[in-house]
Parts: sequence; C-alpha cells; structure tokens
Amino acid sequence: MLEKLESIESRYLELEKALSDPEIIADLQEYRKLAKEHADLAPCVQSLRKYRDLSARLKENDELLDDSDPEIRELAREENSQLQAQIHDLEQELKRLLIPKDPNDEKNVILEIRAGTGGDEAALFAADLFRMYSKYAELMGWKIDVLNSHMTGIGGFKEIILSVSGHRAYSRLKFESGVHRVQRVPVTESQGRIHTSAVTVAVLPEAEDVEVQVEPSDLRIDVFRSSGPGGQSVNTTDSAVRITHLPSGVVVTCQDEKSQHKNKAKAMKVLRARLFDMMQQEQRDKTAEDRKSQVGTGDRSERIRTYNFPQNRVTEHRINLTLYKLEEILEGAINAIIDPLVTHFEAESLIQANHA
Repeated sequence: MLEKLESIESRYLELEKALSDPEIIADLQEYRKLAKEHADLAPCVQSLRKYRDLSARLKENDELLDDSDPEIRELAREENSQLQAQIHDLEQELKRLLIPKDPNDEKNVILEIRAGTGGDEAALFAADLFRMYSKYAELMGWKIDVLNSHMTGIGGFKEIILSVSGHRAYSRLKFESGVHRVQRVPVTESQGRIHTSAVTVAVLPEAEDVEVQVEPSDLRIDVFRSSGPGGQSVNTTDSAVRITHLPSGVVVTCQDEKSQHKNKAKAMKVLRARLFDMMQQEQRDKTAEDRKSQVGTGDRSERIRTYNFPQNRVTEHRINLTLYKLEEILEGAINAIIDPLVTHFEAESLIQANHA
C-alpha cells in the first residue's frame, strides 16, 4: 500500500511543478486537466504525510518507554495508545482512498423512468418519481432538462427521459437504477384495496462524442408529428424525430420540442448514452465477478426499493434499510437512502481491497 501511495505522491509533486510551468499555464485546457488531477490526488498525499508524521512520533515515543522516570514511561504509553488508534484509522482511510474510482462519477446523467406493471397506477407513480428526482436535483443545485415524455390522460407518464447536469450527478444517481415498487390504494380503486405497481428507472452516464463515435451511415432518421395522450396530434409540423441505430437496433424518439433540430440533438444525446451503456455492459459481462461488488448499479430488472403509502414506509432492499418518512423522500430527501448506499458500497470495496 505504501508503495502505491509513494508513487501517487511522486505524481503529485510532478503535477505541482507542471502547474507552475508558463507553457502549461498558457494552455488553459491542459492546465485545467492537470489541476483537476492534482486536486484529486491531494487527499491521498495529505493523509500519507499525516501517516508518516504519526509513525515518526510513535517511533520517538517507543524510546521513552525505557526511560528511568516511571512518570515519563506512563505518559509515553498513554500517547502511544492514542497514536496507534489514529494510525489505524488513517490506514483504513488510505485504503478507502486507494479504491479505484468509477470513471463515470463526474459525468452528467440520462435518467429514464418507465411505467411497468400496474397500468395507469404505474404511470402515476412514474410521475411521482419524476417529481422526486426533480426536487432532488433542485436540492443538489443540478439542472434538469426533459428530453422526451409520453403522458397518459390522467397525468401519469408511460415514459419520461431526462438529462441531469451537475456536480458528480452520476456518482449520486447511479444507485437508482432498478425496479421501484409502489404499494397504495390507486385513485381509480373504489373498494379501497391496496395495489402493487412497478416503475423501472435507468441511470445512464452521459457520453461524450469521443467516447461513442456514431457514423451517420449507421443511422436511419424518421420525422413525424408529435402526439399527446390518446394519440392526438399536438403539432402541425413534422418536428418529432425517431433515430434508429442500425448496427445495434437501438431506437430513440424525441418529440417534446417544437423544433425538429432540437429534438434530433436530444435524441442523439440519449442514443450516445445508451450505446455507451451497452459498451460498458459488455465490459462488465467479461469480468462478471466484478459485478458482485456493485450495489445494484447494473441490473435494471432488480427490485431495489418499495414505497408503501399506507405505512408511510420506504424499504431499500439492497441494504435492508427501512425508513418511515415516505413523504419527505418523495419531496426529494433521497440522500437518506443514497448516503447509506454509498457507505455500503465503499465498505464492500474496502473489504475486497483488504483481501487483495
């Protein structure tokens, strides 16, 4: 571990020198890239230096354990006990800092919410989840842009696709992929019976052009008139766009904008994200054992959470977490679930690192 940390410190010092080079300073793009790497390495280097300092103090104290004065020996023993506890905590922190980071954590997100089993009730809950994520984005200072939606006649969504832009959006939202189950009495239920419905959420990291190159010859682009609930036309021009990626068969439709050009741009953004996700899925399948360490970030058929309205209860099945504050969570307070998921994921990774 110390060898890894020392190589990180060497790189940190190299970057420190490079960031004072006039040629680097003049190249804004390169400067930003190196400054970010420097900032990312700083916590590791600071913790390593603190570790060295504490280890040196412990070594000095060991010499005092043989002192002729019993009072000095007792003080040295007491301080050693404190130093050893601090060093142990620092070792755990350094192991955590060495856990490989998800390269997508800094990315923006394409968030897809789709009604599953449950008909109109599932569509209404899809609208509730859209509102929950919108509120959460507002709390986090992120920006949301609706890329495409299919509304039902009673205010639900068969499907709604969003772009979420902001600081480390993927790092927080990636745990939301999966099946979200709702248990409540639907507004359409006259007998007061509780129904169970499901909504599927997919969280895709937004892909850059350089990460997914799409050849124009691989695309079939169709245009048509936008339609609203019940299929009625809501636009008199052919502004809706359907893009089919012929090699993969992936189809993306966008119709929320009145401009064909804007709909096409949004559809391409979703297409790139889906193709990027497919590429990553292939890589994950090649190293299937790695997926055991993932906390539900890949399998969208997994039932991850239940929202029980009669009991005001939310249960996160992956970590056996139950909270009796459903209303708050639907108002966007989902850090109460995301924080424990992040902690659990880091603990699992740390266990793996200790066994490595």
